[in-house]
Amino acid sequence: MQAVPVTAELARRAAAMAWRDLPDDLVERTRQCLLDWFAVTVAGAQEELTDILVREAMEDGAKGPASLVGRSERVLPSTATLINGAASHALDYDDVNFSMGGHPTVTVVPALLALGEQLGASGRLFIESFVAGYETSGRIGRLVAPSHYQKGFHVTGTVGSFAAAAAAGRMLGLTEEQLAVAFGIAATQAAGLKSNFGTMCKPLHAGTASEHGLRAARLAAKGFTARRDSLECDQGFASSQSDHLNSDQALGEPPQGWHLRNNLFKYHAACYMTHAPIECAKEIRIKSNFPPERVKKITLRVDAAADKVCNIPHPTTGLEAKFSLRQTVAMALTGVDTANLASYNEAVTQEQRIKSLREKTSIDFRTDWPHSVAEMAIQLDDGTTLEASHDAGIPWSDLGKQRQALETKFESLVTPVLGPAAAKRLHDAIDRIDTLGDVGELARASTK
Repeated sequence: MQAVPVTAELARRAAAMAWRDLPDDLVERTRQCLLDWFAVTVAGAQEELTDILVREAMEDGAKGPASLVGRSERVLPSTATLINGAASHALDYDDVNFSMGGHPTVTVVPALLALGEQLGASGRLFIESFVAGYETSGRIGRLVAPSHYQKGFHVTGTVGSFAAAAAAGRMLGLTEEQLAVAFGIAATQAAGLKSNFGTMCKPLHAGTASEHGLRAARLAAKGFTARRDSLECDQGFASSQSDHLNSDQALGEPPQGWHLRNNLFKYHAACYMTHAPIECAKEIRIKSNFPPERVKKITLRVDAAADKVCNIPHPTTGLEAKFSLRQTVAMALTGVDTANLASYNEAVTQEQRIKSLREKTSIDFRTDWPHSVAEMAIQLDDGTTLEASHDAGIPWSDLGKQRQALETKFESLVTPVLGPAAAKRLHDAIDRIDTLGDVGELARASTK
């Protein structure tokens, strides 16, 4: 049986993405993704891993014209794509889409920002290209789910390469045939291992995916060759990295018509699979107001997939804390602000109250359980049992309320780094993205 030509069809859709086809809410959702992305990237640009990448770039002679978000250095466009991408995922505080199975915006925006600044691209072209890349991420994520992730591949690093290629290809005006070739070039570079979660390599995956996608699109524009059926061919992306080729899922209608409408923002600075447990713990603590010392036992029920993603039982660093169900639950139960970046540090992992709660926590990993759902039962010393459940996979329906939450997050992350005046300039440029004649204005507004 001949495989469905999914590569060609996804390339056709991405290449044809046009402003006239975008509902108004998608433009606003793009602005909100940018508010969130610049917030986490400005803050992530101050992290040690970003310092290392910048130092490596400078030693390698990569100085150039492209802006680095949250920093003063300027580098080559491909280098800026890598560094900005890694910085945006450094805090694990960026957005999520369950159709993709990873983090979409951190692979799409870095490529577009560097390329758009280089080309002097318009804001409308940026938005068209962003949506093309975002929708591609959801479709290819569905194509290879769930076994791709279960095998140990980090979807952000793998599927993200195609998303960045689609976005950059749309900005470059590639034909659908050229974009199919770009997907082939991206496919042979797609990589990222879940075994590196909790290390600097996880955010590096986002940067390399964005850089690979940009390279793929630019090479395809110059006539570089690759297979045009890389997603579905024998020993191609799907057959080598997955047990699935869900063509109907990839090409079918997304929930609510667009994958972008199912974007999920983070309001806790930790792995997204810890968010529902955190919300359960917060709900129980706020409603019942008991001292942590009264806790006798905590039972947490979550999807079995979390076992290999965020189940570090005895974290010793702030980064490991972000990938520990027991740690983040204990932090929420003791009133630690899980939205605050500074809360994730070595000291909090060693606090006796936190360690005691971690030891009292048992995790019931369930198969055939929604990724985003958690249930929690806490038994107190008098025999009382307190329960809560939460689903972190439901997008907010009120875009106005969501914008307010994201603006609060933006203010808390950007202003301490850039200062009030510069933070306002960046915010204003994001709000005017659809009227900008040159997105280089946006890139330069984000620098120190």
